[in-house]
Amino acid sequence: MSQVRKQSIISTIFVYGGFLIGFFSTYLFTRQGSVFTTSEYGLTNIFMAVGNIMFAFANLGTLAVVYKFYPYYNDNLSKKKNDLLTWTLLISILGFCCVIAAGIVFKNLVIRKFGGNSPEFIKYYFWVFPFGFSLLLFSMFEVFAWNIRKSIFTTFLRELFFRAITLVLIFLLTFKWIRSFDTFIKMYAFSYGVVALVLLVYLIWKKEFYITFTISRVTKKFYKKMLSMASLIYVGSTIYTIALFIDQIIIMSLMGTGPVGIFMLGFVVSGLVQAPQRGAVAASIPVLAKAWKDKDYEKINLIYQRSGINLLIASLGIFLLIWLNYVDAVHTFRLKPEYLQSQWIFFFLGLARVVDLGTGVNSQIIGTSTFWRFEFISGMVLLTLAVPLNYFLVKHYGIIGAGYSTLISLSVYNSIRIIFLERKFNMHPFSMKTVYAIFLAALSYFICYYAFYYIHGFWAMVLRSIVFIALYGGSIIYFDLTPDVLPVLGNIKKRIYRNRD
Repeated sequence: MSQVRKQSIISTIFVYGGFLIGFFSTYLFTRQGSVFTTSEYGLTNIFMAVGNIMFAFANLGTLAVVYKFYPYYNDNLSKKKNDLLTWTLLISILGFCCVIAAGIVFKNLVIRKFGGNSPEFIKYYFWVFPFGFSLLLFSMFEVFAWNIRKSIFTTFLRELFFRAITLVLIFLLTFKWIRSFDTFIKMYAFSYGVVALVLLVYLIWKKEFYITFTISRVTKKFYKKMLSMASLIYVGSTIYTIALFIDQIIIMSLMGTGPVGIFMLGFVVSGLVQAPQRGAVAASIPVLAKAWKDKDYEKINLIYQRSGINLLIASLGIFLLIWLNYVDAVHTFRLKPEYLQSQWIFFFLGLARVVDLGTGVNSQIIGTSTFWRFEFISGMVLLTLAVPLNYFLVKHYGIIGAGYSTLISLSVYNSIRIIFLERKFNMHPFSMKTVYAIFLAALSYFICYYAFYYIHGFWAMVLRSIVFIALYGGSIIYFDLTPDVLPVLGNIKKRIYRNRD
């Protein structure tokens, strides 16, 4: 657990560093006097949404195969004879060729659906493809880096480096070194390509990247299982990705890219709530895969329970801290007035993230187990809920409807997974500490809300935040709700004393 804890903490630091850069970029996009319109900000986020959907279709389930079977290759083959990277990479590239073909065939349909309300998207339609392909390559390299325990570096690239590239592009346009948004968006289309190239060079430098077209004995032994797993996981993961990003696509279709920009501010801020999950996922996947291989159910249950309470505590604290200060932040940092509409978008999306994180790393536990077929079933449930709910609720309630849909869909989705793991393996992420954490978070919130009710502005935000962190963080430590806080504090103290000596 110490290795998972260490990698999770360092990765989470990088994630929050990336969010600082991302928030500064968002501020430059949304501030009063920005060179970007609301529609242009929305379009950059549509690139991310559509790029992720392209990646989901193109990878053909190969990432899940790497999650599950890499330990078998690593234990039985030398690095130079490990052909898992070769075949998964080739299959993914072939998958993206199919995506390109589909994009050409269905272009007229896309124009009919989005041309009326979102002409900007139609104008840059084909520029989304290099963005999606770059994301695919990076994700393929990333999953191999995770398995050789380089998740910290990949988190740095995804969370910090990519956002830094975006920030540089924003500065270039803001200070007229790039003369038009047209040039900006075309350069943005290749931003993930730079990140993928850096990771590729790193893997080659570490002597972890080898291409071999010789079919290994491990591939010959497991290829039928890998194909079966990939086919079902592929459908399930693609459905899950569509469900995650369908809200932006539906808003763009029904309302245009401008409302997408408003929605995306709430979406981006809600990403802060989900940030702790990213580091935990990257660190836990290789450990879980090996634990399933070794049939170490006790370790799997321990990771499940600890991830549940740790991620719940972190997500609740972040969610309530942001909610306390959201309106003040929009006014204090002088964002465009229309972005205040994103307040309730954040509330429902943030609450959905708390539900998702509070159930621990259930997706990774199922995905690395022999019951990965359940990914398909639960993914179908999620998509069946998300698409009609988004369409109906956005059509009737506007962009806030997407927030309702996400909260309902993710709550049902995670409930199904909790029940599955409880019945199959007698594992669950909850305990009385879960109840205590929720109670302490709510109590800390209401104390701060009423204590600073009539105080506004920058310093009110600072004081309100300090008091909330002290109350909530202090109570978590005092009641010892997580076994991972005190060891971390102990390590920090040891390092401080060593530096003094």
